Amino acid sequence: MRTNEKNDMRIFANNFYAVKTVWSISKKRVIHTAVYTIAGYIEWIFMGIFFLRYVINAIEAEEDFITVLGFIGICFAVFCLFAMYTSYMNAVIIPFTDNKIYRCLYRKLYAKARNVELRCFEDADFYNKYTMALDGSAQKMTKSVEFFFQVIFGIIAAAAAFWSMFSIDPFSVLFVISPIVGNFVFGRLMSKIWGKRYAENIKNTRIAEYANRVMHLAEYAKEIRYSNIHRLIMKRYDNSVKDSVRIAEKYSGKAILYSWAQNVTTFALVFEGIMIYAAYRTIVSKTMGLAELAIMFTAMSTSSWILIGMFNNFMEAMKNGQFLEYFRSFMEYKEKIPEDQDGIIPEKKVHTIEFRNVCFGYKEKEPIINNLSFKIHGDKICALVGHNGAGKSTVIKLLLRLYDPISGEILVNDVNIKEYNLKAYRNLFSAAFQDYKIMAMSVKDNVIMGAELDTPYETAARALKCAGVWDKIASLPNGIDTVMTKEFDGEGAVLSGGEQQKIIVARAFAQRSSVKIFDEPSSALDPIAEYELYKSIMEESEGHITIFISHRLSSVKDADIVFMLEKGTVIEQGSHRELMAQNGKYCEVFTKQAQNYLADENYTEESEL
Repeated sequence: MRTNEKNDMRIFANNFYAVKTVWSISKKRVIHTAVYTIAGYIEWIFMGIFFLRYVINAIEAEEDFITVLGFIGICFAVFCLFAMYTSYMNAVIIPFTDNKIYRCLYRKLYAKARNVELRCFEDADFYNKYTMALDGSAQKMTKSVEFFFQVIFGIIAAAAAFWSMFSIDPFSVLFVISPIVGNFVFGRLMSKIWGKRYAENIKNTRIAEYANRVMHLAEYAKEIRYSNIHRLIMKRYDNSVKDSVRIAEKYSGKAILYSWAQNVTTFALVFEGIMIYAAYRTIVSKTMGLAELAIMFTAMSTSSWILIGMFNNFMEAMKNGQFLEYFRSFMEYKEKIPEDQDGIIPEKKVHTIEFRNVCFGYKEKEPIINNLSFKIHGDKICALVGHNGAGKSTVIKLLLRLYDPISGEILVNDVNIKEYNLKAYRNLFSAAFQDYKIMAMSVKDNVIMGAELDTPYETAARALKCAGVWDKIASLPNGIDTVMTKEFDGEGAVLSGGEQQKIIVARAFAQRSSVKIFDEPSSALDPIAEYELYKSIMEESEGHITIFISHRLSSVKDADIVFMLEKGTVIEQGSHRELMAQNGKYCEVFTKQAQNYLADENYTEESEL
């Protein structure tokens, strides 16, 4: 019970958190929302209770018509002013402040998402919570501000309504018990049902969004047309819809019951009860006249609607608070490898890289790296080779500190990399990843990647030339300023896989870093283009450490040192000549690959050496 109460307090407190957050972004929005809410309640109470009472009492007292007309005229003028303010609120304040609030909130979310370690995005449960945090969080924030003031000023308005009802008939106050029960009991239960249903259905929502993305993005168009993958995607989509229906049906029985009970206790018992009570006093006990009946019914109806509105807003605030919990939890998550981690500023020149007894696994009890140890000295060209799953790309991720080892340590210049300022540490590296992404931006921006350079165009052009793709880029309509992909520009460039891969390699060439990393940089290239690319990599390696991963051992012959990995550990290391002389695993794999390369020629080990 105490846990539930604590959770309820946390959920309602999320609305205070939302008001505080919006206040920090747009004080104008919060102030205008408060003024608008107060004015709305004043108008509601005055027009629903005091206005009619004054007019009827004035008519019964036979007051001067001009006096009554003047009163009505003043009320009309005030009402017109409020209507103008309502229009100003809806046409100016809300749209303008919404833009500011949405921009600031999503920038905070995106900044947090960038700061969260990579492991979180590979955790389905965490990613679901991130999706829910993104899902309309800005709208929910602004709604929470409205609900907050609706509840606060609703309580004050309800107190005024109570006093009005009590002054007319003390017994009539008893009718407010019904909407209290309806909203606090059944409304609360309904709110919890919606929250549970939403959380359970988020996976299905993601599947539906994925299907929508696959079916309309150009990058999937060929696969959709020349294979039967469309059928599998639609099957998965249909299954997600069926599961959504199952989840809805799971809660439908209780939802129907609670909704019915809420409506009966909130509306039917109140208004029908008031009518029966007023009719009894007018017809049976004859203690009330028609004028009093009209005044009492209007006052009690207005009071009841204020109460109903207040309770509904409270329940909506609770439901909104449940959704905001995902946003708040995500924003309050403590990163294990925060991008803004401070520490030692590393020397710009990397002299040594060492893995010392490193163990790592993406999942517990499923190690990928096992007691890995090796050391790189000086400006060496290093190659990581091995079968798929040997741990080559994982080594790069650990070196870039996208993950931390479970045990052991990684040292750069004899300092544990955890002690470095993370941003400054990563600036030591430039990388061309195997699972690269081309951005819907210009070619120049895809190469420079936001780096602040004195001569960005010249730097990008030089990098593209080194990568062997400059001639293609220069032939595009806008050259280096041509937008990549057709996401936002119908005239955007759509390059071949090999050309895109060269642009990714150019990214590494363009960065001024001490260590350059190439993860399978030639997987989409033909043999001639591969040869030219590796020639450029070797030429660009002067003055810094170069690390590259390759499955084609013919490309690593010129490396200063080769590390052969198997099951997450180094089984052989040395130069190409040294490893061939050992006649071990490396020699076996290289010989098999060489036979494939030169199937029609007489291949000898001596010619390769």
